[in-house]
Amino acid sequence: MAKRKTTKKGKKYAFGYDARTQLQLHAMLLPGTLLIIAFHIIPLFGILIAFTDYKPVMGWTGIFTAPFNHFRNFKQVFRSSQFWPMIRNTLGINLIGQAITLPVTILFAFLVNEIAGKRFKSLVQTTTYMPHFLSWAVYGGLVVTMLSPDGGLINVLLQKSGLIGEPIAFMAKEEYFWTIAIVSGLLKELGWGTIIYLAAIAGVDPELYEAAAIDGANRFHRMFHITFPCILPTVMIMIIFAVAGMLNNNFTQIYVLQNSLNRSVSQVIDTYVYQIGMQQFQFGVATAASLMKSVFALALLGMANFTSKKITDTGLF
Repeated sequence: MAKRKTTKKGKKYAFGYDARTQLQLHAMLLPGTLLIIAFHIIPLFGILIAFTDYKPVMGWTGIFTAPFNHFRNFKQVFRSSQFWPMIRNTLGINLIGQAITLPVTILFAFLVNEIAGKRFKSLVQTTTYMPHFLSWAVYGGLVVTMLSPDGGLINVLLQKSGLIGEPIAFMAKEEYFWTIAIVSGLLKELGWGTIIYLAAIAGVDPELYEAAAIDGANRFHRMFHITFPCILPTVMIMIIFAVAGMLNNNFTQIYVLQNSLNRSVSQVIDTYVYQIGMQQFQFGVATAASLMKSVFALALLGMANFTSKKITDTGLF
């Protein structure tokens, strides 16, 4: 067994634990830790609002003093006429979106990795990363402008090519909203999403590629028979995250693209919580809806992790 040692730099414990070094590292983490406590831990007391008749006039003390109403807020969420449509929209956009985004992102990472020229590879990566750094307020505004029937780029191109005769009000048509949300989200995050997969690909042993090349495997054979199996654990982790976030939509994206004409297909849990809580001041109902979403997300995370460990022996925990 390792013995406890003392050095001039500080107390050094078993397995190389240096007390002074660890203290310095924790001091560096302190600002982030305080932010997590302030914005993620302390607000958890607000969960009590889901079980009470809380009114905004009660202030923060009302969180603890408001009368309990048991599960009345939850019943109101279930009985809402918006409940099933928002569940359908939330799951529909996420399921279809992830079914398209995951394979496209992985394939794009493979293709970027195969680019031989370093300058061209850097150009492709930089170009595809850039949209990620635009806020949805800006990027969503560009999407709406490009799809506008009044001189929007998409309508102009479609008319010039003869595919349509009259401009289409895409943002006013319910049948187009899911496609717009999924494609715009994919284009914005495609480059950023490849970072993890490119990092995983960089960790593949080059000798495997050399051995496969000697055996006559071309690039596509090496891509699908060496690269993909080697990064499969990373892929499974990303799938677990995707399943766990199945009830989470990008609120800013949906809110920017949403309008009164497409609300029936664009109302998701996140926008419902905002509408009920911040616009109608029904904080109890909004908290109940958000709490239910978190509980189901935790259940989905556990199921996805269990399934992944059974099938691929890879999981988060």
